[in-house]
Amino acid sequence: MAEPELILTIGVYGKSFEAFFGALKEGGVDTFCDIRLRRGVRGPQYAFVNSKRLQAELARRHIAYRYVPELAPTQRIRELQHDADSEAGITKRTREELGEVFKREYEKEILDQFNGSAFRESFAGSHKVVFFCVEGAPGACHRSLVASRLGSIWNVPVEHL
Repeated sequence: MAEPELILTIGVYGKSFEAFFGALKEGGVDTFCDIRLRRGVRGPQYAFVNSKRLQAELARRHIAYRYVPELAPTQRIRELQHDADSEAGITKRTREELGEVFKREYEKEILDQFNGSAFRESFAGSHKVVFFCVEGAPGACHRSLVASRLGSIWNVPVEHL
């Protein structure tokens, strides 16, 4: 039974519809994991990643969609990052790196409680799995923490699209 051989990540900020879906195609993605707490984005520029539109487009491209809310940061953890961003005078869309408090709390509350080995078994038949959240820079998003942890557990490489 085949299991994932590569973990990828992707964000949407800074990408057009064409660039976003082109990256998925170029990456050979067959399974898309949405790890956002809320599956919508405000404004028309990124409306294509609002849940229903995103799922419809992925289905059209024969890419399996999975919503994995247990990997989303809690509201409390999100607020810790918001406070750090405010203190640094930056916005979510311009952040390049997650704060140390966010990383520590996310790892403790989410990743340390998550069974990555059992999760891998649920991907039988998948080869290239992408983890999605909105931030443009991988280091500015929890998806980089997820990919790093799962890449280590699954013993597969990680690439950021």
